[in-house]
Amino acid sequence: MDSPHAAIRLSDEQRRDWLRLIRSENVGPRTFRALINQFGSARAALERLPDLARRGGAMRSGRICSEEDADREIARGRRIGVALVAPGEVGYPPRLATIDDAPPLLGMRGNRDAMARPMIAIVGSRNASGAGLKFAETLAHELADAEFVIISGLARGIDQAAHHASAAGGSVAVLAGGHERIYPPEHEDLLLDLLAFGGAISEMPLGHVPRAKDFPRRNRLISGAALGVVVIEAAERSGSLITARMAAEQGREVFAVPGSPLDPRAAGTNRLIKQGATLVTEAADVINAVAPIMERPIELPSREAEDEVSFDEPDDSDRARIIGLLGPSPIGIDDLIRLAKVSPTTVRVVLLELELAGRLERHGGGLVSMV
Repeated sequence: MDSPHAAIRLSDEQRRDWLRLIRSENVGPRTFRALINQFGSARAALERLPDLARRGGAMRSGRICSEEDADREIARGRRIGVALVAPGEVGYPPRLATIDDAPPLLGMRGNRDAMARPMIAIVGSRNASGAGLKFAETLAHELADAEFVIISGLARGIDQAAHHASAAGGSVAVLAGGHERIYPPEHEDLLLDLLAFGGAISEMPLGHVPRAKDFPRRNRLISGAALGVVVIEAAERSGSLITARMAAEQGREVFAVPGSPLDPRAAGTNRLIKQGATLVTEAADVINAVAPIMERPIELPSREAEDEVSFDEPDDSDRARIIGLLGPSPIGIDDLIRLAKVSPTTVRVVLLELELAGRLERHGGGLVSMV
């Protein structure tokens, strides 16, 4: 039986099935996990996708990734040194595997040993000041000397400075696009410099061109893989503040470097400090804060699927009652179960049907809403 989070070693056949499932239409990381838990394996889930989408109200069957397409992606990845790794396998950052929406498969290039070491994220403004860039370089270098791997998003500005300064000690770039579509393109040489002692990871197909909505998805991987996130220069409503928010939701430490109240690039970091982020003026501030966390073992989520998987199709009245309780405002799944007066399994199946039909959106904290 497949399991989306237990310490595992996938067979070639399982890896292809997992890739087919996560590359199929309307299947994201949370849906993937729900399907595995419901049906016991990716192969069984793939067989049920068309029927689930139809019952969820889809006008047409969603695209299902074929065996040929999956085999092509695996082969193309191997040619450029990309391995597809699952949570619990060597090369999958262990802390990333603990988040609710951990990618079932992560495309990884570079040094797998670096992925297992403690990581600190450094993010910040693309249009950074000279002082901000200098501090990012100093902090990244000192944290690398303390044997932390620096993880960031390969963006211009603060990300670039942090990667460059920590390359010799180990630095990991998280890509918003696929491994064949590096963004920004001028950072391809920087990425190559990282691969000897660090690496690059992406959950996207190899040729995927990054879109605006892909950057928040990338940001959750940056924060999820790290012990904590250091924000250096972030204007109000910047992507770095999204990363900080995700870090807090994931239970990671949030650090912020103070700046002049006259510089709009410091408005976001100063606000983070007011909201309780740890103020950082030197590497020791970060090291001392994460030391107690490093002493605790990393516990991957326990497998939820059972060896004998039962599937009871909801009846029309239960389905109608659950759909009637859903709307554009997010609601907790536990509340749905209580209000609908049906079993948790029934609610999970109906939510799967709606999601595969493209009618449901999942939010953090177990919340769902209708699209």
